[in-house]
Parts: sequence; C-alpha cells; structure tokens
Amino acid sequence: MKIDIKKTAHLARVELTAEEEVTLAADLEKIVEYVDALAELDTTDVEPTSHVLNLEDVYRKDVVMETDAALKILDHLAEEKKHETFFKVPTVIEQ
Repeated sequence: MKIDIKKTAHLARVELTAEEEVTLAADLEKIVEYVDALAELDTTDVEPTSHVLNLEDVYRKDVVMETDAALKILDHLAEEKKHETFFKVPTVIEQ
C-alpha cells in the first residue's frame, strides 16, 4: 500500500524534511503491511479479550456509610469559622 506522506503530514499538521518524508513513508508502509499480515491470521478459535492479563478489581465496593468525619473536623475550628454543622466562608458572590 502506498501512503501519501505529504497529505498525511499535512493532516497531522507536521512539517517534515524530504529525508524525514522518505523514512516515515517507509516505516508507515511496513506497519500497514504488518497489520495486513495479522488480518490474514485464523482467529476462529481464539476467545476475544480486553486485556492480556487476568486482572481483577482490587478496590473495595463503593458503599454509602454514615460518618461523623465532618463533625470531627468542625470540632477543630474556631467558633467564628463554623455555623452549626457548616463551615463559614467569606462571601464570594454579591447579590
């Protein structure tokens, strides 16, 4: 397959020297030939995979739990920095 390297470079917004065009065109042609060769392989008995390794999720389940973390944080604030169970912050939006 012949690749129009000038058009490809233009579409990629890449400026190439004449030497780079020759080298890149040869490399891209080899890549396309390799992919074409892979397409000819018989994969009828090969099970599709999304990853070559059998990975499992190692994270815990996302479960909603009651917590008093916010109240513990508020306990460390000065009284003028809190209001009931809320943080007091400077006004950032004027009416």
